[in-house]
Amino acid sequence: MNASFGIDHPLIAVHDIEQLRDRLIAMGFNMTAIGKHPWGTSTSLAMFEGCLIEIMGIYDASLIDEVPAGDFHFGRHVHDYLQQREGVALTALHSSDSQADARQAQRVGFQVAGHLEFGRDVTLPDGRQDRTKTTLALMPDANCPRLSFFLCQQHRPELVYVPEWLEHPNSVHGIGGISIVAESDSQRGLVEKFSALYGAAKPIEGGYQLQTANGCIRLLTSRQIEAELGRLPQAVRSDNQPCIVGMDLCYSDAGLLRQHLQSSGVDFTEKEGVFSLLQAEDAGNTFLRFQQCQRG
Repeated sequence: MNASFGIDHPLIAVHDIEQLRDRLIAMGFNMTAIGKHPWGTSTSLAMFEGCLIEIMGIYDASLIDEVPAGDFHFGRHVHDYLQQREGVALTALHSSDSQADARQAQRVGFQVAGHLEFGRDVTLPDGRQDRTKTTLALMPDANCPRLSFFLCQQHRPELVYVPEWLEHPNSVHGIGGISIVAESDSQRGLVEKFSALYGAAKPIEGGYQLQTANGCIRLLTSRQIEAELGRLPQAVRSDNQPCIVGMDLCYSDAGLLRQHLQSSGVDFTEKEGVFSLLQAEDAGNTFLRFQQCQRG
């Protein structure tokens, strides 16, 4: 299970959410139907125990300033960064008490703009209908806007982490970590910021690694990212700001994963049990890498 400040879900913003959803389904993910937020964003999820993948688009730009959290507008943040390029626009950190966790984040230097509460209607596998309840605590970063975070508290987790929805044909069952591209001159400040939440960073080749309650955060130079994951899309290189460019996902059955990646038509490599998508553009300028690990 996830715990406070663990990786909950990076939010991959794309122009064509239906296209990416179809591609992820072909890759063996069990994606939810496309839903809508009241602030103009559309969403589809691949859910795991205590975390998820979220892809997002804009369905109505006239709503992007609705439901503000203080002076932060969730819809506008996603919309404006999507106008620049596709990619991770915001990242959720897990919370079981968003108010207490927000106070903790403020104590160590994060800025909390405000809170949002919303729900979405769900139809459970047995046909019952219900409604989730979620509270977000928004923590935008003016210096590194693509590394803005929010705390995500699910008040009714039994309506989110439904066993039938956690099973994916490709055997993927969780998030193992995220990779942030940040050049050496930016890494020191980010290490100080994240260390306040996660403890001392471990030096690794090309940068640093921090351990969260659910997966690790790696800060790597663009040179190291390209050595490990592949060539960064030109749109990301031109952006020239720290941002999440990779996600490590956990799987349990290599045969099932290989079968679905092959049938989907995406380019990938397989080496010593690690499957890597070669084109970040296939997942909204985000490299997906799959590593075998036991289910928690």
